[in-house]
Amino acid sequence: MSSATESDAAPAPMSGSPDRTLRHLPPPLHRRHQPVIAVVIIAAMLLAGLLAKKPEIFVLSMGTGLILGYILTRSRFGFAGGIKRIYVTGEGSLSKALLLTFGLASAVTAGLHWAAAHRGAVVSWTAAKGQSVIPGTEAVAETNLPLIIGGVIFGVGMIMAGGCASGTLADLGEGAVRVLFSLPFFVLGSIPGHWLRATMTHSPVGAGFRVYLPDVFGYPGAVAVTFLGLLGVWVLVRRYEQFRKREGYYSVEEWDSTERHVPQEPTGQPFSFFDARTYHNLLVTRWDFRTGGILLAFMFVFILITTGKSWGVTSAFTVWAVAFLNLFGVQFTDPAFTSINASVASGLINHPGSVRDIGIIFGSACALLLAGRFRFDRDFTARDAVAYSVGGLCMGFGARLAGGCNIGALFSGVSNLSLSGWTFAIALFGGGLLALKIFQGRINLVGPDRHTQPRNYLEIATSGTDGTASTPATKGTEA
Repeated sequence: MSSATESDAAPAPMSGSPDRTLRHLPPPLHRRHQPVIAVVIIAAMLLAGLLAKKPEIFVLSMGTGLILGYILTRSRFGFAGGIKRIYVTGEGSLSKALLLTFGLASAVTAGLHWAAAHRGAVVSWTAAKGQSVIPGTEAVAETNLPLIIGGVIFGVGMIMAGGCASGTLADLGEGAVRVLFSLPFFVLGSIPGHWLRATMTHSPVGAGFRVYLPDVFGYPGAVAVTFLGLLGVWVLVRRYEQFRKREGYYSVEEWDSTERHVPQEPTGQPFSFFDARTYHNLLVTRWDFRTGGILLAFMFVFILITTGKSWGVTSAFTVWAVAFLNLFGVQFTDPAFTSINASVASGLINHPGSVRDIGIIFGSACALLLAGRFRFDRDFTARDAVAYSVGGLCMGFGARLAGGCNIGALFSGVSNLSLSGWTFAIALFGGGLLALKIFQGRINLVGPDRHTQPRNYLEIATSGTDGTASTPATKGTEA
């Protein structure tokens, strides 16, 4: 009798509308028009750059967004899932992939920072007008009350709405109709969050401190400290996985057969590039989380190199909100909105962050269209829609109060060697865990308390007749 292994674990639950990293995609529809639609969308999105003031900047931003959206959907990657998925299933593959992503990005970013500093560049908050700035250091934020409160509120919202900022955009591209409730409130919620952050940071209550790890440890030391932090989180993830196995609540996602790699043609059969097997392996098979994480780290560095700034998502949402309310005569004259008003005046098509976010939506859609498996997901109730809306509002308010979301405050913060990224991570985790505890079994995106369900991963240690402990029993076996 063998001890329990992951192959003995029950499949992860798929009822309702689960986390985007767990939701099974529909099987390929074998409709040849969907890949054609994808090609048309990609061409149209890139050609729209002809309407921009700087077509090359538009194409760069749109192309980057399309690729990001494609990666997020092809690998089913999600930043909010790093907390929710392991809590729901006990299985931490996504959490560990996120750690790999942060580690790769921080290592390369440290090299870019060092090279820029060696050429005379300085961090953004000390740079004088016209002075060269180390790329990405604008993401090195202060650790203060707005960051912590915003992180907690954002963590609650992402659980209620079913995804963070990048995940919400990707979900919309994948046909998740629920995003039509969460995203508008996400966008509108960014306005009060943006204003409150500006108000608090200019008052004693919002005072904080900024820690750029290379200033304390040097660049090699900053990378070492970051790696040690990531290693510490990895140990916690592994210990939690083992705890869940011992507890008897541990489930592993089973990929659908249409998501798996098709073996090579039999020996003696000629290889053909233009056949269903090759198309399936190139454009249909699912990427694992590690592949998605590595590619996202590459795109993070690409954005940093090509724009001189770190990847962010939600700052564009404030621009969208102000532009929308301007249509109804609502004007924002507070100094906190000066730069936002300037971006609105120049046109959203000329705002790189907005263009990149739109690209994420269409990139995710194209990932499914190229695979012939795009469908709309309407599996929710009116009560769920209210939860999505409130969650979106919390995310918008929290993200802008904190100065970023899982991308701008967490990913960019940690990868740009800032203490603020780690602080936001702790606040985010606290908010996410709080929401999971409160809403379990109450909304369709959060399942019931696992302790009210039958165990699905059994290791029952019993004593044998000779007084020795017997081998733990796996699910489906007898002790």
